[in-house]
Amino acid sequence: MLHEITFKVNDETVTLAVKSHHTLLKALREQLGLTGAKIGCENGECGACTVLMDGEPVNACLVLAVEAEGHSIETIENLNKSGELHPLQKAFVKNNAIQCGFCTPGMLMMAKGYLAKNPNPTEDEVREALVGNLCRCTGYIRIIESVLEAAKEVA
Repeated sequence: MLHEITFKVNDETVTLAVKSHHTLLKALREQLGLTGAKIGCENGECGACTVLMDGEPVNACLVLAVEAEGHSIETIENLNKSGELHPLQKAFVKNNAIQCGFCTPGMLMMAKGYLAKNPNPTEDEVREALVGNLCRCTGYIRIIESVLEAAKEVA
């Protein structure tokens, strides 16, 4: 059965016909072509699919597409909408916090949502905020340094 849903994605209102069992991740990637959120574990364990829903980080693999009805979703594609990198992106590049890049969109979106609530975090607070986002390449040190550096500019 198809359900028609209307919600905002990156500040634009969209209407989609989605199946009851389809996830927000599937709708974003397959119907809207927004492939920045990655398909990782599909169980909410890795954070590769993190997007912001009404400003809150969520695992898009765990949210049914129909649950997005009336909500506002922000994906990684919105971070440099103006053509300029977001402070988080700049810090990740500057500090070499990106290796394979698979986890990076989820890390950035989790960090963006977190910094909106806590613009002046400690290192331990950043570590705790990113606990649901797994990275197999970097060892997290440069990622944490990047979030702390970006916090100074975002605040």
